[in-house]
Amino acid sequence: MSDTEEDSTCSDSWPITEDWLMEVLKKHHEVRSGIKITDFKVKQGCQDGVNNLSDILSVSVVYEFERDVGKGIEQSLDIVVKLLPQDPFSRYFVTEAQFDLREIKFYTSILPDLMAFQEQYIPKELGSMVISVPTCFYTQYAPIGSNTTTSLSSPDSTESILVLEDMRSLGYKGANFTTGLSLGQTEAAIRAIVTVHALSLGLKIKKKVDLNEKYPFLFQTTRATESYQQLVEQGMPQLTKFLEQKPGFENELKSLSKIRPKTKLLIETLLQPIEPMGLITHTDFWCNNLLFRSETDDERTDSCTILDWQMVTYSRPTNDLALLLISSIPSNTRRQHTSRLLDLYYGALKSYCLKMDVDIEADLGYSRNKMECEYRQSLLLALLLCIGSVDIAIGNPNAEQRLLDVLRDFYEEGVLSLEGYV
Repeated sequence: MSDTEEDSTCSDSWPITEDWLMEVLKKHHEVRSGIKITDFKVKQGCQDGVNNLSDILSVSVVYEFERDVGKGIEQSLDIVVKLLPQDPFSRYFVTEAQFDLREIKFYTSILPDLMAFQEQYIPKELGSMVISVPTCFYTQYAPIGSNTTTSLSSPDSTESILVLEDMRSLGYKGANFTTGLSLGQTEAAIRAIVTVHALSLGLKIKKKVDLNEKYPFLFQTTRATESYQQLVEQGMPQLTKFLEQKPGFENELKSLSKIRPKTKLLIETLLQPIEPMGLITHTDFWCNNLLFRSETDDERTDSCTILDWQMVTYSRPTNDLALLLISSIPSNTRRQHTSRLLDLYYGALKSYCLKMDVDIEADLGYSRNKMECEYRQSLLLALLLCIGSVDIAIGNPNAEQRLLDVLRDFYEEGVLSLEGYV
C-alpha cells in the first residue's frame, strides 16, 4: 500500500499511516466515511527551500470515493507534513519560542479572519484579493506535557502537526538563492505580501480591533528581540572574520563594531510598528520562504505563494520589503529598481485599502514619502536579520558578493551611521 521513498529520522519515529491519511482526507472533503486509499508515497523533506524550524515529510496519496470503486475514477493529493524537529536543541528552540504554534494559528485563526473580513467588507464587483498561501488541510497542537489527545494517532513526542498543500504539484518551484530573484519574481512576491498587509490593516481599522490583543500568539516584540539578538550575536563574529579578509572594508567593519553593542535596542525599536500603519507582517520574508510559478512566457506574470509563517508579527510593513530586497535580489536589480518596487507596493496597498473604503493618505496620514523613510529604517533591521543568518551566505560566492554590496551601499548611504535610530 505504501512506499517510503527515503528513510528519515522523522518518518521513522512517526510513520505516515493509512489511518492517519484517511483522517486528513475526511477532514479535507468534510465527510465521515466513504473514502478508500489505494496508494501513498512518503519521502523526507522538500526539494525547494530550507526550513530549520520543522521536520518535513512530503506525501502523495491516491484515493477514490467508495461510490466510485470499480469505475476507474481516482483522485490524488500531494501534501507537506510539518512536524517538530527531532534534534533536541532545535526542538527546544522551536517550542520555547512557539514557532510551531504561531504558524498553526496563522492558518487556523488569522487567515480565516482575513478571508471572512474580505467577504464582508469588499464589494464583489471590486474583485477579491487572493491570499497567496498553501491550503491548510489539518493542524494539531498540544503543548509539551499536555495530555491532549486527537483523532490522529501519533507518538507522545509529536506535539504539533501542520498539513499543507504541496504547491509543487501545482507547478510552483523554489527560487535559486545563489542567483537571487528575477525582477518579475520580486514583483510577484510584493504583490503576494501586500494582500496580507492590506487586509490586516483593513481589519484593524474597519473593525477597530487591537491585532496584538486579538492574536496574542503573534511574535511579541520582547520575545522576538531576544531571539533575533541571539542570532545576531552568533553571526556577527562570523561576519567580522569574513570582512577582515576582504581589503577595502575597514569603514564597514568600524561601523559594525559601533552597531554591535546597540543591536538589541535597534531590533526592539525597529520591530515596533509606527501607528497607524501597524499590521500583520511575515517577518521572515526572503526567497527561501517563497515559491514561484510562471503563468506565461512573460516573467511579469509570475505568481508567488508564501510559506513558513512561524515568525508572523504585528509590525511595520517596510520590514518585509527591506528583508526581501536586501537578502534575495541581485545587487544590480536592487540598485536600479528599488524605487520602482516601492512604487509597486505603495500603489497596490493604496488600491487594496480603497476597496475596503480605507484611504491610507486621507484617513491615516500615510504617504509614499513616509513609506520610504520607514523603509530606510527597516534596512538596518533587515541587515541585522541577515547577519543572524550570515552562515547561509558565507561560502556562496554570489551571496557573499550581494552581502558585500549591501554593506558598501549602506555605508555610503549612511544606513550604518545610526543617525535617527537610537
